[in-house]
Amino acid sequence: MAAAAEEAAGSGGGGSPSSARRRLRIISGHLRGSPRAPEREALSSNPCKAQGGSAGPASGSIPKKRQELLKWNGWGYNDSKFIFNKKGQAEFTGKRYRLGGMILPTFKEWIEKTFGASLEHKTTSRASLNINDVPPSIVNEAFLQDLRDTKISYSQDAEDRVFRAHGHCLHEIFILREGMFKRIPDIVIWPVCHEDVVKIVELACKHNLCIIPFGGGTSVSSALECPEEEKRTIVSLDTSQMNRILWIDEKNLTACVEAGIVGQDLEKQLAESGFCTGHEPDSMEFSSLGGWVATRASGMKKNIYGNIEDLVIHIKMVTPRGIVEKNCQVPRMSTGPDIHHFIMGSEGTLGVVTEVTIKIRPVPEYQKYGSVVFPNFERGVACLREVAKQRCAPASIRLVDNAQFQFGHALKPQVASIFTSFLDGLKKFYITKFKGFDPNILCVATLLFEGDREKVLQHEKQVYDIATKFGGLAAGEDNGQRGYMLTFVIAYLRDLGLDYYVIGESFETSVPWDRVLDLCRNVKERIVRECKEKGVQFAPLCTCRVTQTYDAGACVYFYFAFNYRGISDPIHVYEQIERAAREEILANGGSLSHHHGGKLRKRWMKESISDVGLGMLRSVKEYVDPNNIFGNKNLL
Repeated sequence: MAAAAEEAAGSGGGGSPSSARRRLRIISGHLRGSPRAPEREALSSNPCKAQGGSAGPASGSIPKKRQELLKWNGWGYNDSKFIFNKKGQAEFTGKRYRLGGMILPTFKEWIEKTFGASLEHKTTSRASLNINDVPPSIVNEAFLQDLRDTKISYSQDAEDRVFRAHGHCLHEIFILREGMFKRIPDIVIWPVCHEDVVKIVELACKHNLCIIPFGGGTSVSSALECPEEEKRTIVSLDTSQMNRILWIDEKNLTACVEAGIVGQDLEKQLAESGFCTGHEPDSMEFSSLGGWVATRASGMKKNIYGNIEDLVIHIKMVTPRGIVEKNCQVPRMSTGPDIHHFIMGSEGTLGVVTEVTIKIRPVPEYQKYGSVVFPNFERGVACLREVAKQRCAPASIRLVDNAQFQFGHALKPQVASIFTSFLDGLKKFYITKFKGFDPNILCVATLLFEGDREKVLQHEKQVYDIATKFGGLAAGEDNGQRGYMLTFVIAYLRDLGLDYYVIGESFETSVPWDRVLDLCRNVKERIVRECKEKGVQFAPLCTCRVTQTYDAGACVYFYFAFNYRGISDPIHVYEQIERAAREEILANGGSLSHHHGGKLRKRWMKESISDVGLGMLRSVKEYVDPNNIFGNKNLL
């Protein structure tokens, strides 16, 4: 045990061998003097010592061979997609989501009216991956031999490599539909524990390789793209097999979890013991815990549970210099700048996050959805500001503008009951005729309350009382629940749009409260203006929603799409317009990003954090990774 402590201390674990021995003597004295308390429920034995080099991973929702379940050139599951059926009706396939198998009777009309699209004008994309188009794998034979000696699983298969060559930016998916990347990983390696990662990084340093960590593959910031000029062997270090909960501490409400676990598996496994993290980014089905840490992620229910930086207690990361971690797992330390904040947001440029200790909470006793309709966006924003000021925000509160309300309405499934249809018509009559709301101006906030039943009901009343002061009308639980459900299927719509000459993307920012309305208006106007100047023939869709609220501001999400028929290079045009929108955001006092960073936006890094700030990041990079082993070129 003492030898293990010395080894950890010598490899970057923190402290000298003598201090480690001293701590062990103190702890052993306590253990001899008191009975052993079962404070932590161990869900996994943790060691990497099974035959073949490593203990086996837990059974996860996403297989090691991602192509068995997921699309190779689009979002999500193979069996889940928006289509137009033989009758020309829109529907969503599969049975994984509540919308599955349902007809969307008004969506076809909406897409034709909004974009000038037509079912008669359909694009042709590649139906399957052509192996002959894939760049060859170039791997040093000496490295391969050393890797085989570790018994860690790896693949040079073309399909495995292509799956890990990209995230889900518009241009990445467009390239897959039309052609192929010029540079992709040469080899995919699957560690199953922290010790495996240490071995891989040591081999990369020995053979001068480039490592790009891969978690869930949901990046929308080009973080996984391989630099075309990289001549070294590129290793995709896929953490998906590091997917175990190592222990749960019920007294301190913490859990130590391997970084490759995806959100849906993390919540399922914790729920078996009666706990949750409450961290639910839109991509939680596929994104990983390590990815959340590396990108400083935010979730839909952050008002109760916090963003990832609020949830993290301890991080273990492997770097070319050694292992970075704190010497204890405590809620707060004052020992200089917090090293966790060098790791969170580092986006794979410094090392690989292997284990994370996070806060957990008991699964909420009661959950209730809700919605409020406001006469206009201005009133809605004012209401959210007051809710934030009174610090009474529910788990999730999101305000969509009118264009996004119309968009969501177009995705409403066909009503089977005449009575339900009658009630929907009655609600619409009451809001638009009796209350005088203009259907082309009104906006809607969706709500989600969680917690103790009595407190939820009190909380609900408080929020609705505030909404009433700003002209809001309660619009029912169904609308709130449907809005929440659409969060998980809306990403599938881009693939359908691309089939009919419509390209679209989302981008986000954070902004002070007094700039929210100006920023939303100015960014939309700038996008419309840029589209006209760039020769886009049809008016674009530009819509926004306020998704997270804080004391001093809010996160604003934009959706932007247009019909690209008649444009020879639609991706170039899109990127020019998005760049102009980003500059407009910065000019209006918004941030470069609220929770998506990456190389896609690094041109603005100096402007965002100053020359000196950028220099500080470079200094950390040069010390931790002097040979640029983690060479994905994100951030810097």
